[in-house]
Amino acid sequence: MIEKTGVFSVVGRPNVGKSTLTNTLCGAKVAIVSNKPQTTRNRITGVLSQDPYQMVFLDTPGLHKAKNALGDFMVKVVNKTVADVDAAILLVEPVARIGIPEQMLIDRIKGEKMPCILVINKIDTVEKEELLEVMALYGQAHDFTAVIPLSARTGEGKQELLRELEKLCMPSPALFPEEMISDQPERQLVAEIIREKMLQKLDKEVPHGVAVEIEKWQEREDGLVAINAVIYCERKSHKGIIIGKSGAMLKEIGSTARFEIQKLLDAKVHLELWVKVKEDWRNHPNQIRNFGYEDE
Repeated sequence: MIEKTGVFSVVGRPNVGKSTLTNTLCGAKVAIVSNKPQTTRNRITGVLSQDPYQMVFLDTPGLHKAKNALGDFMVKVVNKTVADVDAAILLVEPVARIGIPEQMLIDRIKGEKMPCILVINKIDTVEKEELLEVMALYGQAHDFTAVIPLSARTGEGKQELLRELEKLCMPSPALFPEEMISDQPERQLVAEIIREKMLQKLDKEVPHGVAVEIEKWQEREDGLVAINAVIYCERKSHKGIIIGKSGAMLKEIGSTARFEIQKLLDAKVHLELWVKVKEDWRNHPNQIRNFGYEDE
């Protein structure tokens, strides 16, 4: 029985491990992951229901200096999410330096007068002495509710963080059905999986300038799910890179995405990918909204 709930934003600079932490806390993949910054573009909701509590985690884009209209949208998502929750989880790297994104988030959290747990990620990459220095530095910057050293990749420190988060939960019935792990529609999850595979397989600027739209979704009587998806990129030269020589890259993206989509849907999947060009779409608010990146 769910007796108490808590809604927590997961915030930090790009590529600090917010999506990996969200997946680790939920015990399931609800957010795509890559080693490239700004992988997360929208707010992703992950849900953990574990008697007697339900925790809702809001994975956010990394706070960065926006270079286009899509970047402006992502920064707005971060700022809005910090204000809409019971507490914040500020995720930082084990580096004894408070950067501009971290200071901006600390200032915003102070302004909202909300509880905040500092999570120092990637502790498996540093020595204990370095970690103590980081903890001391952040302790001077803000009176955090708790400070948790953690590795989102290995799960070390996860239980300690959950115990601290449970203290911040309030008496309440469940906010989501207990079997739900995310509020994202299946179409959105599938589109994100396809984009994740491009982020993992393509270099430099190309994957940051792509968006994925599901054009067809047909569940056949024999149990097969037929999906047609369009990959939009910003330049004709990028289209050639995504397709690859004799279609090899597009085929590889489709093959790896289909494997994961089948696990998600628990069904056989026929996936067709097409590539189209929408010049400079990240600087056009209407195009951004068309791809589902719309501020609430």
